[in-house]
Amino acid sequence: MSDALHQPQPERAAWLRKLYFIRAAFSFVWVALVFTVAKQSPAVATVLLIVYPAWDALANLLDARMTGGTKANPTQTLNAWISTMVAVAVTVSLVLEFQVSLLIFGAWAIVSGLLQLATAIRRRKSDRGQWVMMLSGAQSALAGGFFIAQQGGGAPVLQTIVGYAAVGAVYFLISGLVILFRKPGAGARELAR
Repeated sequence: MSDALHQPQPERAAWLRKLYFIRAAFSFVWVALVFTVAKQSPAVATVLLIVYPAWDALANLLDARMTGGTKANPTQTLNAWISTMVAVAVTVSLVLEFQVSLLIFGAWAIVSGLLQLATAIRRRKSDRGQWVMMLSGAQSALAGGFFIAQQGGGAPVLQTIVGYAAVGAVYFLISGLVILFRKPGAGARELAR
């Protein structure tokens, strides 16, 4: 895999842009499936709850590996491991008690949001579009608190999480567009001001 120190900035920017667009597309499709197929099928709803954190784990791992490796990206590596554990925990919670999965998603949203925020802060000088990822990480942490608050009240799990996924998709889309349309070097000039 590419080493971030030797990867030319245009290639790194192109990779991040592609990843952000893929993550946005995945989340938009996930949201569409929740609003359509999952309403008719509890089995699909169950699969979607497991797939969401599993996909996040894969996306974080790919991001870390393509931007310098897992050692250079500890927050993303940790996020990948946590998302994997969340996918397993959600699977177990769906067998035991469906409502517990909202608590698990809430805790995960807080931790993964803070890790995403830390990653974006670390990348802000070298990569474009990170201000959007900072907002996304902060919003994720706040949403996690909301999920935890809703957990005891019998809130519908999938319907509660779908808004979070939709907002996350918009953040990834905006970040990808910022990378696409912002000229290289603009960030360095802004930081110098």
